[in-house]
Order: sequence, then structure tokens, then C-alpha cells
Amino acid sequence: MPFSALMSIDVPQWFAAYTCAHHERRVSDHLGARGIEYFLPTYHVVRRWKDRKVELELPLFPGYVFVHVAMREHFRMVGVPGIARIVGTSLQPTPLPEYEIESLKNARSTGIHTQPYPYLEIGRKVRIKAGPFEGLQGILVRRKGKFRVVFSLQIIRSSFVLDVDGADVELIKDQRIA
Repeated sequence: MPFSALMSIDVPQWFAAYTCAHHERRVSDHLGARGIEYFLPTYHVVRRWKDRKVELELPLFPGYVFVHVAMREHFRMVGVPGIARIVGTSLQPTPLPEYEIESLKNARSTGIHTQPYPYLEIGRKVRIKAGPFEGLQGILVRRKGKFRVVFSLQIIRSSFVLDVDGADVELIKDQRIA
């Protein structure tokens, strides 16, 4: 389907900006200073060093910042220090589905714990029935008797995992992610 059929160049969409290594915060600071809406999902982790424990806030998708702009304004992202490229084809950036970003924002605002997870392609697909991720589809995995759902953003080939209650998921019959 041609790009023009997918969206208007005047309607803001979410795009994934691929950053230089460990420059996600710097990029988001520059975007904010330019008045460009962005989203940098993070998670908390405790790291132990020889003499202390430190709680760190790290990017959920290392190397990516999500940017909300109209296609007509994508040039505003090009000159931002630390952005290597905007994810898409060689002809144009590819927008992310709005519901994926909104689900991540909802989970962040409700304090649901998430963490990065290796990108998965094969497994049993499930749909979330309740909560901020309602309607999203992911891959069901089990860890230590708990249910976990791995959500993947295919455009950036990155995933995150979320602990869920078994009652909040439903299997999508006879479908596998290929």
C-alpha cells in the first residue's frame, strides 16, 4: 500500500528514532528543547557494585526514542544530535501503530513493572483482556509458575515482558507468530 494511502503528511504519527549508543536521554532532551513530542519508556533495575547498590532508570528499548510528528515535519528530527536515523524503508519513515505507544504510556502511568526481553518470533499468541494493555497481542511464556507476556514492536525488532494474571489473557486459537 503506498505511503500516501496510509496517512496524511499533516497528521502526527509516532516514529521510532534510532539513536547513537547510550544517547537516548540526550536525544530526548534535544527533542524537548525543540518542542517536539517524544516518548522514552524506561524501567528500573537495581545494580550491585562492590560497595553499594544503585537503582538505575534505563531505556526499555535501548537505542530508540519514539517521536510524535507529522510527516511534513520530519525534517525537524533530522538535525537532532544523537539521532542516527528514523526507522523505515529507504523511501520514507514507517509510522508505529498508535495503540502500541498508548499502551506503553498507560502502563507507565499505572506503575506496571516492565523490563526488556529478547525479541521473539515463534510462540503461542495471546490477547490481553483487561488493564492498560487491553487488546494488545503478545507471546505467552511461563517463568517460575507465573504467566508472562512478551510484547514485540516488530518495526524495531525489540520486545518487553510483562507479568500478568492468567485470568487477564485469552489464547488466540491456532495462530503462531511467524
